[in-house]
Amino acid sequence: MSLKLYVGNMPYETGEQDLHELFSSAGTVERVSVMRDMATGRARGFAFVEMASSEDAQNAIDKLNNYALNGRNLTVNEARPKTPGGGGGGFDGGNRRRSEPRW
Repeated sequence: MSLKLYVGNMPYETGEQDLHELFSSAGTVERVSVMRDMATGRARGFAFVEMASSEDAQNAIDKLNNYALNGRNLTVNEARPKTPGGGGGGFDGGNRRRSEPRW
């Protein structure tokens, strides 16, 4: 069973191939998804990496959390599942409505 990891505090120039190579040193990588801005295509500084097994994932966390990559220390931990309704994490689970009319 694969396990999804959250990778944060990434340098913006880091791509999928860079992360695939880095995480392959800790185990078998199944998929890498660098989150990008929809308008500009620029990386947003975080990604998700799916490892082939929970052992590989734990090895990656142990080896790569706080790893210095191009002057930034990566944050690597188990990804949390999305919350219902898109997650926004705000007042009412991300389902906030505008209070003023939109003219």
